[in-house]
Amino acid sequence: MTVFIVNKSAHDFTEAEKFGHLIFITEGRLNRFAVNDMHRQTSEALFESDKEDFIVPCSLNVLNSIVCATFAVMHKRLNLLLFKQGDYIERNIIF
Repeated sequence: MTVFIVNKSAHDFTEAEKFGHLIFITEGRLNRFAVNDMHRQTSEALFESDKEDFIVPCSLNVLNSIVCATFAVMHKRLNLLLFKQGDYIERNIIF
């Protein structure tokens, strides 16, 4: 399984490795208004994703929305890893 992290930042994502190989979709500061660029990067990163993979939301709300929507359209489900008290918890929605 793969864990897609929305944005590589200073946060330590090591605990998410329990759920799979980490892939960062974007890195660093982003222009919140460049939504077409965000969609392009998201689509490229998620192209080979599987319905069992996870998304770790972080960074800009608009980017999280695009990543989650893209994954949901592709797989008819959304598998989230949410950071809670030093660990990640799994939440799934099937559409």
